[in-house]
Amino acid sequence: MVDFNIPIKGRKGFYVRMKFSHSNHKHGRNKEIINNHNFKRNSIIFYRAIKWFVWLFISFYLFISFPPLRNHYSPSPSLSSSSPLSSSSSSSLAKPRALAETQDTGSSFADADDVKIYVYELPAKYNQYWVQNNERCTKHLFASEVAIHRALLESNVRTFDPNQADFFFVPVYVSCNFSTINGFPAIGHARSLISSAVTHVSSAFPFWNRSRGADHIFVASHDFGACFHTMENVAIEDGIMKELRGSIILQTFGVKYKHPCQAAESVVVPPYIPPGSVRATAERWPLDGRRDIFAFFRGKMEVNPKNVSGRFYSKAVRTHIWRNFNNNRRFYLKRHRYAGYQSEIARSVFCLCPLGWAPWSPRLVESVALGCVPVIIADGIKLPFEDVVPWANISLTVAERDVAKLGSILDHVSRTNLTAIQRNLWDPNVSRALLFNDRIEKGDATWQVLRTLSTKMAHHRTRVSDQ
Repeated sequence: MVDFNIPIKGRKGFYVRMKFSHSNHKHGRNKEIINNHNFKRNSIIFYRAIKWFVWLFISFYLFISFPPLRNHYSPSPSLSSSSPLSSSSSSSLAKPRALAETQDTGSSFADADDVKIYVYELPAKYNQYWVQNNERCTKHLFASEVAIHRALLESNVRTFDPNQADFFFVPVYVSCNFSTINGFPAIGHARSLISSAVTHVSSAFPFWNRSRGADHIFVASHDFGACFHTMENVAIEDGIMKELRGSIILQTFGVKYKHPCQAAESVVVPPYIPPGSVRATAERWPLDGRRDIFAFFRGKMEVNPKNVSGRFYSKAVRTHIWRNFNNNRRFYLKRHRYAGYQSEIARSVFCLCPLGWAPWSPRLVESVALGCVPVIIADGIKLPFEDVVPWANISLTVAERDVAKLGSILDHVSRTNLTAIQRNLWDPNVSRALLFNDRIEKGDATWQVLRTLSTKMAHHRTRVSDQ
């Protein structure tokens, strides 16, 4: 309120004060407006910062919780005999699972059941014709080619969608053409039959051409695998047939040194022994039963070895066994066939497993299955599933040059660690790993093949991608 009773100078002073007072009031309002404006602006900036922070946090959470998905490919049309897919349509098909997951190099399958295999349905001339023609095709020592095929057909690892397959199985039976002269499998037709199968697969389906056969599996259960000859010198000269050099071979032949007949990627599998026969024998002759034969061998032993193209059968090792131990009462050696052969194994402590034309022998599986300690005489042999079967703890290895010392070697083992070897040998998981069943059982020979393939997946993915 204005005081009019003060002097004029005071009024003038008042006027000045009033003017000054008015100025302060106006300045205060401006300052308040500015402060309000700054507050609103700071609030907007803060609000926007909060929004950006929340958005970044949510994005980061989603990124670490759900990694970017790989490309997915739509499945191809169903494969049927009425409308086979031609190789020209391969560009429109999904990539194989192994190829699609190539970038995920840090992962691998945990067990055999995770592998997916597409089994080709080939014309009967490649497989079923041979079984229908001679049932022996399913029972002889080369019959793993039939056993693996049959087991895969009934297995949950089989996929009917080739775009989900890790591997493609090509079922060709080449060891069922038995000679009318000696009854042995004649494999002179093997190369032409497999070449025909590859031509069929590559022309009727796009998958072979897509990987150049790198994810395709064949069985070569013969003396020298995919070289397809019983004589090593000829097998080496011929080598693995060109069509199979980039594929995966399941073969009984394997050595620990460089050899032309294992130049392709391969898995060493056991020779086929009918599981029913050894199980029936084991029921009559328990593993821990009486073993009255110290050292046993029945099979071809030439008294005077024949020179065949500069080579001797078994490198004359069997001849030396016969000459050194035929008159030794502790060695039960027989040169002729006998129907009760497996019962002799079940009664024996040591079973001799010398090489034949090839290093491997069916006696290896029979000995293990019936609890007789295998005595392996085949320099440099690579044994089936060495990463899981403890061969060093269940068998003896004798160098070919030391055959004459067999007696003293076996005596020493029988006095020292025979009990420990037998305890390891009689573990049921060991024999299970070497026997093929009609249906895959966990731990059996076909299951071990799948497990081995699963361990190769990281390498295989890179290999297929390179192709």
